[in-house]
This record gives sequence, C-alpha cells and structure tokens, in this order.
Amino acid sequence: MPIGVPKVPFRLPGEEDAARVDVQNRLYRERLPFLGQQVDDEIANQLIGIMMYLNGEDQAKDMYLYVNSPGGAVLAGTSAYDATQFVVPDVHTICMGLAASMGSFTSAGGEITRRIALPHARVMIHQPASSYYDGQAGECVVEAEEALKLRDCITKVYAQRTGKPLWVISEDMERDVFLSAEEAQDYGVADLVALENASA
Repeated sequence: MPIGVPKVPFRLPGEEDAARVDVQNRLYRERLPFLGQQVDDEIANQLIGIMMYLNGEDQAKDMYLYVNSPGGAVLAGTSAYDATQFVVPDVHTICMGLAASMGSFTSAGGEITRRIALPHARVMIHQPASSYYDGQAGECVVEAEEALKLRDCITKVYAQRTGKPLWVISEDMERDVFLSAEEAQDYGVADLVALENASA
C-alpha cells in the first residue's frame, strides 16, 4: 500500500469491532470503484476483479465507477469497457478530471442515461495508436491491420453509445477531440452534467 493512503474504520459483517481499512477498500465495499490512472493490464485486471466480485456479491445494487484517466493500452481499456457491459448491475460512470482515450471509452461504457460528467471534467476521444513498428515489414503490416480492426471496433462502440453516425465518429477520431462536460453531454459520451454544490 502506498505511503499516505488514509485508513478509515469499517465494520465487517458479523464483527463487533470496526477494523481500519484503506480508503480505497472502503469505497470498493460501497460499490464505488475508481479508474484513476493510466490504463494498463494490471489496472484493468484489478478493476475487472473488483467489478466481478461486486457483481457476485449483489446483482441488485448498482455500481458507481469514477473515471479520471489519461487513457492507456487499448486492449486493457476494451477489457474494462467489456466488464461494465458484462456485470448485471447498472454501472454509473462519473467522469471527473480527465477521461481521455481509453478513459473516455470506459466512461462511455456506463449505463445509458447514467453517465455523469462533473462540471470541470474534460473528455478526449481519438483513434488508437500502435507502438510496435520495430519489427520486420511483414509484422508491421499485420500490426497495422490489427490497429485498423481495433479502430473499427472502438468507432462502432462510440457510435452505438453516443447515437452519432459512424462516419461522424470516424472523422472525429482522426484527431484528438477535447470536450468540456457540456460538450461531452451534447456529443453523447455523457448523459448528465452534475450541478455544482450550491452550498459551497
């Protein structure tokens, strides 16, 4: 556990005394997983494991996935997205900070009508990149074909999740498209912009 992670009291079911657990574990137990860093295989597997555990624990209680991620590996990101689609409970996604690339893709995977962007959140979509161009020419062709298949898959998912025509998504993914919370709502990658706390 990293230094500085606060511990909070939590009483396990059947226990008389509260134990001290790190705040992330406490939030997971309340069905509040976080994707708060670059998406890689390890982080995606941890998130998937948490979601599968919560799915098995109670399929009637919704999950609330908070996303603040600069993106990361495409296959790891698509596996996290698939987990949001696989679990029985509705997955509400809450975009805060930045949801870019695979972070945006995962955030868009929340239950339609339950994808929230906080007022100062930013969302960025773009096409997947490939980083394996140091092999032989034949391998580069295979890699390029695979990258195009992944791009096509991601484009179709964005089109389905946003309601936008495939050609619009495809054209927009040619470059980095940054969206404010309101623009993300208009675009269809978020359904609601959370209001700022009036008492603040």
